[in-house]
Amino acid sequence: MRMVINLLRLRRIVLVLLLLALLVVVLINSSWFWKIFYPLPYREAIFSSARQFRVDPYLIAAVIRVESRFYARAESHRGARGLMQIMPETAAWAAREMGLEFHEDKLFEPEFNILIGTWYLANLQAEFQNNLPLVLAAYNGGRGNVRHWLEKKPKDRQYGDLEWIPFAETRYFVQKVLRDYRMYRRLYASEHAGESVNPYFLGK
Repeated sequence: MRMVINLLRLRRIVLVLLLLALLVVVLINSSWFWKIFYPLPYREAIFSSARQFRVDPYLIAAVIRVESRFYARAESHRGARGLMQIMPETAAWAAREMGLEFHEDKLFEPEFNILIGTWYLANLQAEFQNNLPLVLAAYNGGRGNVRHWLEKKPKDRQYGDLEWIPFAETRYFVQKVLRDYRMYRRLYASEHAGESVNPYFLGK
C-alpha cells in the first residue's frame, strides 16, 4: 500500500515538474514576459528625439536601461545625471550647440535628458561613422580616449572584438548596451516599423 502511495506522489511530483518546465518554456518564448525586464517608458520622448537626430530609438532605450534603469533621478558618484547619465559639462556644451537654456537640474527632466543624450549620440555617430562599438565606447569612456585607443589597436583586430578597449568599465558598458539593443529591436521593432534607422544589426 505504501509503495502505491509513494508511486502516486512521485507521479504527481513529476507532473508538476513537467508543467513547470512547460510554463518556463512558454514564458521564455513570450515577448510580453521579456518586456517586463526590457520596458520602454518615456516612449514619446525617445521616439521624438530619435526622429529629430536620426538615432535608432532602441539604441537610446538600451543606453538608458544600462545607464539608469529608467530612473530619472539617477546620479553617479562622478556627477553624471538623469536617464542617460550625462555629465553637466557635456550637457552644457551640447545645450550651447543646440541653442538651449541649461542648468544642471534640467538633467533630471526626462525629456530634456533624452534630448541632450540623443544629440550627443548623433554627434558621436557622425564622428565615428556610425560604428556602434566606437560610438558607445566614446559615450562612456570619452571620445579622446577612443581616438587614443584606436591608434594603439592592432590592425587585425575587429571593432566588435572589444578587447581593444583597455577600460573594463567601458568594455562592459559597450557589451551590455549592444546586448540590450539587440533585445529591444527583437521585442519592439515590429510595433514601430520604419523607426529603427541604425543598420548595425541588420541581418544579425
